[in-house]
Amino acid sequence: MPDVLYEKKQNYAIFTYNRPERLNALGGTLMDDLHAALQDFLRDPEMRAAIVTGAGRAFSAGADLKEMAERNASGPRQVPLGHRGLDRSFPWVDVPKPVIAAVNGLAIGGGMETAMSCDIRICSTEAYFGLFEVKRGIMAGYGIHHLMRLIPASAAYYTAFTADRINPDKALEWGFVSEVVAPDRLIPRAEEIAAMIAENAPLAVQGSKAIMRSWRTYGIDDSLQLGQWVGAVALNSEDAREGPKAFAEKRTPVWKGR
Repeated sequence: MPDVLYEKKQNYAIFTYNRPERLNALGGTLMDDLHAALQDFLRDPEMRAAIVTGAGRAFSAGADLKEMAERNASGPRQVPLGHRGLDRSFPWVDVPKPVIAAVNGLAIGGGMETAMSCDIRICSTEAYFGLFEVKRGIMAGYGIHHLMRLIPASAAYYTAFTADRINPDKALEWGFVSEVVAPDRLIPRAEEIAAMIAENAPLAVQGSKAIMRSWRTYGIDDSLQLGQWVGAVALNSEDAREGPKAFAEKRTPVWKGR
């Protein structure tokens, strides 16, 4: 069974992250499967919108910390270089067609960032969000560059500094999601939105997205450059190795501030 299920429906497609036993963490073959499916989606002119969701009780738990702990044990972590370093995990940001995140369950770390990289976000009443990286001694990647562009500054600081759980009502209040629906209405509602998009002239829709994305990402290269400098210190610290290791060993981390 692939780690991403890809289903075409009329003029839109549904991408389902399919590692429910690992809460759809961004590991295994998930990214390879996603990029393969995306190639077909982008080449097909009949596909005018995408829906992203998760199998089981999670949208995505983000980075696979068990895999990260194994990588950390082998040596210093390589910090992604600029925008291209983030693209592989969050390819939705550069997809020219509209992308709808249908957040069915927990969306933490890279899971929240996956939703963040989509254009329209709706969620189930069973969903919640959070950037939990600081609990693991690491930093959010995509999130620290883009969250301030999506929600009020105070809300973005709160999310990044506290690693608190953000419930659907709070996400709606902040404008992070546009709708909160019952679980059994999530995919039908996402499909309704996709169908409305597909009814419109595709070049006009994609042109609108291109201009709006340009505004949203204005000045992002400076942010990414600063992130690379800061990340080179923070992500290769003792704490950055301790966080994933403590998670894998199911214990409380011991922070040293170095």
